[in-house]
Amino acid sequence: METEENTLIGEFGLLLSVSARLERIAGRALERRAGISHVMLEVLLRLEQGCVSMSHMAQEMILTSGGMTRLIDRMERAGLLTRHTSETDRRVQKASLTVKGRETLARARAIHAQTLLEFYAGPLDDAERAVLRAALERLDAKGRAELPSLG
Repeated sequence: METEENTLIGEFGLLLSVSARLERIAGRALERRAGISHVMLEVLLRLEQGCVSMSHMAQEMILTSGGMTRLIDRMERAGLLTRHTSETDRRVQKASLTVKGRETLARARAIHAQTLLEFYAGPLDDAERAVLRAALERLDAKGRAELPSLG
């Protein structure tokens, strides 16, 4: 017998399953074709948009400070970014894209867009995508109000 509780739990499970599957598909394409992980792409995008504080990025990406530090270490070793101390507050660590980071971002962006077109946007029409986007924005706002960051 289908109850409201079972329906709700099933819908949430489907949301998580679809999200995880899309993440794995996108991540696999990025790793195979651009040599970076999906989370690395997120960092590169944030750096390009001007988010240079590692603590701010960690909050936005819902990562612990230790997880962010390990990720930045790997990306710095790969030559994708450089790390430096803030000029105004020596406690704040910042990062910036290198030339290799910019080139990798351009390649990864094209790969990611192609993958999303096939597996995310392709199966939906414009109206369905608009409804989904509005629903996700509401869910995101509610979640951010409850859990703005892990820090």
